[in-house]
Amino acid sequence: MGDVRWVFGDQLGEWFLEGVGGDEPVLMVEARGVLGRRRFHRAKAHLVLSAMRHRAAELGERVRYVRADTYRQGVRKGAGKDALTVCQPTSRKALAFVEGLEQVEVLPARGWLMSRERFGEWAGEHSVGGARLEDFYRWVRREHGLLMDGDDPAGGTWNLDQENRQPPPRDQETLEEGKVWAPEEDEIDAEVRHDLDRWESKGLVAFTGRDGPRRFPATRDEARAALRHFVRHRLADFGPYEDAMMAADGVLSHSRLSAALNLGLLHPAECVAEVERAWRDGHVPLSSAEGYVRQVAGWREYVWQLYWHFGEDYRRGNALGHTEPLPRWFEELDADAVTARCLSTVLAQVRDTGWTHHIPRLMVLGSRALQDGWDPAALTEWFHRSFVDGYDWVMLPNVLGMSQYADDGQMATKPYTSAGAYINRMSDFCGGCAYKPGDHAGDRACPYTVGYWAFLDRHRDHFAHHYRMARTVKNLDRLSDLDALREQAAGRGASPP
Repeated sequence: MGDVRWVFGDQLGEWFLEGVGGDEPVLMVEARGVLGRRRFHRAKAHLVLSAMRHRAAELGERVRYVRADTYRQGVRKGAGKDALTVCQPTSRKALAFVEGLEQVEVLPARGWLMSRERFGEWAGEHSVGGARLEDFYRWVRREHGLLMDGDDPAGGTWNLDQENRQPPPRDQETLEEGKVWAPEEDEIDAEVRHDLDRWESKGLVAFTGRDGPRRFPATRDEARAALRHFVRHRLADFGPYEDAMMAADGVLSHSRLSAALNLGLLHPAECVAEVERAWRDGHVPLSSAEGYVRQVAGWREYVWQLYWHFGEDYRRGNALGHTEPLPRWFEELDADAVTARCLSTVLAQVRDTGWTHHIPRLMVLGSRALQDGWDPAALTEWFHRSFVDGYDWVMLPNVLGMSQYADDGQMATKPYTSAGAYINRMSDFCGGCAYKPGDHAGDRACPYTVGYWAFLDRHRDHFAHHYRMARTVKNLDRLSDLDALREQAAGRGASPP
């Protein structure tokens, strides 16, 4: 009998069991206390438990599935004195925990295109501030031969992002690109829902958001089916509209595979391979294939590597000195309390599904927080709890770095926030809204337009000589109604816009 392989709830793919004999035991610990420490989105709690229990059912008699309050209790009960091996967990806290257990051997991380060691070598070859996404993306494509024609990128260019920024069609309410893939719930889902109800009624856990029906894969077979459906029905239009937003269509042509990837039900290598095959077979345009490869092999991989590369001190970054608490209406996903149609729509998407795509996250939710000076650590925690694909490694660089500029440019080259004009151009949200995207002041002043210029005014000195922001900051002096805008901004407070 060999060692017992311990797998966490986000290590559900077969590759996490490589090196383990077919008759050797597998330990899984369902630690209810994790759900009690944070107010997770109900749909997220459901998905994670459903995925874990489905995996345990697949493993059958091999699995030691332990339900306990803590991981420590679960390991003690499920492993006893047996030696354990575990692939590197996906958070610093979990890694420190397993490294502190004498009986555990920690194996290298799996489920990624590049090892941490290889990334460290690559990053060490770049000067400080030089390890940017575009360079990393090209390196990964060369290393893995992704969308390459010999030594050159397919189509002669590395990045087709300029072709992938189309606003939504103005003559329709949805893209109508084929029904979004959805699973069929089973008795395991029913059991999970019953347990969550029971724990909540006893006061052991508390959730935000709404649960059901389950929208995301909880098994390997479901994840593969969702990937095939995306490639066949939605990938072709993914590229052009990947940055677009529509009130009646929160998915558009996005894959919604991030949750399955982050649970370990899909490997990034198979996702990009399927997409490249579809392009080479002539089924989708290069711009869509490249856009998806850039998100998975570029951005997702980059975020994972930076989480470890930056170190634990990165978590405490707050370069702009933002300390405002998150408003209650935001914490509670109270979309009905919000008048601004863009923010109300996106909050409702998160409330109802635990998901929205990257542009609403960045340019609606994150932008509002940045403009109003909300505490970046609290916002990072909110994203972690509120999204089905949210984990510490996902949200720390994405929110604190990319969205809130709390690292002062270690990750992003500028703060990502905008006036209402951007939202108006890239969505159909502004039609029928109580506010006008071009108004700086008055009863119909757009909260995002007011917030954008107020943010620049508040941080004028910080960005006065910034190579991407200085010209924009100078535009403050051209605003004839700057005093009125300041007065309007001062009255924002914690009230919903």
